[in-house]
Amino acid sequence: MKTKNQVLYRDHKKPIVWDAFFKFNGTPKPIVIFCHGYKGFKDWGAWDLVAKCFSEHDFFFVKFNFSHNGGTVDNPIDFPDLEAFAENNYSKELDDLDDMLNFIASEAFEFNHEININDITLIGHSRGGGIAILKTSEDQRITRLITWASVSSFGKRISTTEGLEQWKKDGVKYVLNGRTKQHLPHNYQFYEDFKSNEQRLDIEAAVKRITTPVLIIHAKGDPTVAFDEAEILKACNSNHNLFPIEGSNHVFDARHPWAQDKLPEALQLVVEESISFIKN
Repeated sequence: MKTKNQVLYRDHKKPIVWDAFFKFNGTPKPIVIFCHGYKGFKDWGAWDLVAKCFSEHDFFFVKFNFSHNGGTVDNPIDFPDLEAFAENNYSKELDDLDDMLNFIASEAFEFNHEININDITLIGHSRGGGIAILKTSEDQRITRLITWASVSSFGKRISTTEGLEQWKKDGVKYVLNGRTKQHLPHNYQFYEDFKSNEQRLDIEAAVKRITTPVLIIHAKGDPTVAFDEAEILKACNSNHNLFPIEGSNHVFDARHPWAQDKLPEALQLVVEESISFIKN
């Protein structure tokens, strides 16, 4: 069963659009929650096929759009709401993930008879990996963490001093989305939020605190987030597992849109290793 484009409405916050893939059989299943990355969304590329694979292995798989990722309730794909995109930041994404966890764990959750709330795995891709790391370090409800091509630092992605001065002066900076050709805005509040919460947003420190099982999956040839970042995450805690993928890229050879009915070989391997890790 799949339920698509459900909406979590929240007081004084933007809504969150989410999907769930699972076998509707009344048997409590381990929960897997997937966090997309920067310029990402829950329906990107092959993520539906990924969700289907997990559900076929008896997991309750949830993926969602971060509330300020640029999508809307009516159009959760791509970036129709650039004003929201401009107001996104790491703290909002952590807050979104917390609200999703609270929602799923609540007695009011429609599918509460289908889930085992004591078995929760977070999976985060790219920037979503950083968010998943931070959340796992803060929340004892998380029993496992898996990162796919995760960043190891948010701080080093902030502009240079010269760039910061211009950003502050202009109040906004733009990043080109090569696929949609949109100039995506980032308001200066993004940097201000990071500086105000710099200690909380320290990914390396968070990794060191995590005592639950961790699997780090990263392509050695990733041109977007270098494999070195996976090695940094591994070095922070020798108990964590690092699984390198040979001959692939940042999205494990998927792309958007994805018209095929099977996963690319690299992403299939990522899914298989992730499922094996959770089951073991």
